[in-house]
Amino acid sequence: VQLQASGGGLVQAGGSLRLSCATSGFTFDYYAISWFRQAPGKEREGVVCISSAGGLTYFTDSVKGRFTVSRDNGKNTVYLQMNNLKPEDTAVYYCAAPKHHGGCPYVTFDYWGQGTAVTVSS
Repeated sequence: VQLQASGGGLVQAGGSLRLSCATSGFTFDYYAISWFRQAPGKEREGVVCISSAGGLTYFTDSVKGRFTVSRDNGKNTVYLQMNNLKPEDTAVYYCAAPKHHGGCPYVTFDYWGQGTAVTVSS
């Protein structure tokens, strides 16, 4: 199983970025995929997860209304669209997949991508 996050970069506050998570090595259609982030000096936190059916579970209230996730099952890829970015969104963003089927709130994420850095300047 492999996941590779990309699309990070430097953006001004109020701007947008779209991150991609390309996956391989498993039956993508059947699994939830989640985004996590780790800000400098802080613990990693869950951001938002998309189920196999396309439903979203937000783990962080601060991104609701600004971040959304979509999946392209034909490309085995998940996208994190981030709008109205704030300096506090600065972090390394990771995508992750579980070993087992299940809904976003219930699975453990066992496989991780390498992360892509997002920096939001004020």
